[in-house]
Amino acid sequence: MVADPERRLALAYAPAHARPAIETLWLIDERMGAIVAAAREPAIGAMRLIWWRDALAALDQREAPAEPLLARVSAALLPTGIAGSDVSAIEEGWSALLDGETPDEEMMRLHASRGAVLFALAARALRADASDVTTAGEGWALADLGHRISVAAPAAQARGMAAERLATVNPHRWPRALRALGLLTLLATRDAGTEERRQGSPARVLRGALYGLTGL
Repeated sequence: MVADPERRLALAYAPAHARPAIETLWLIDERMGAIVAAAREPAIGAMRLIWWRDALAALDQREAPAEPLLARVSAALLPTGIAGSDVSAIEEGWSALLDGETPDEEMMRLHASRGAVLFALAARALRADASDVTTAGEGWALADLGHRISVAAPAAQARGMAAERLATVNPHRWPRALRALGLLTLLATRDAGTEERRQGSPARVLRGALYGLTGL
């Protein structure tokens, strides 16, 4: 199960046919994020991320090894036409944070690619599209990063970069099939404008549920 309560909420508003694929994408993202969060030695963290990148890409050529999450990718994502190598691109965004220093603007920009990849692949699984969906993904990833960084100035910079991207996005105009992504975009827009984030709070859940149900 996905750890992030708001991604679990968003999943409830995805069409049933796409839920296994989208949840699998988010589980891969969370696995890579956990590697970065736990890395005490950047080189070891990098090796673990590279293992996942290469293992995902290898699914395009051979059967999944005895690793439950890779087996899930093979069962839930590959049949949708999303290749393991497509999913492996998430690694670049996470590896940008591994050098042990507070992220600078270039590292933040590279990390934003994580969201762009996730949103683009999720849209494919949802069989829908919007011209600004990858921009929304970048903004979502940067807003999330802005609440992970412990140093105030870089955290504010990440949120500012998120706000710039999200200001150009309008999830209210997206097709119904994209409401799972629109919900995350809507909450990320809030996160980009505040120093505090209370994931799973009643007010946020209510706002997300309203959008999920009505698109408003």
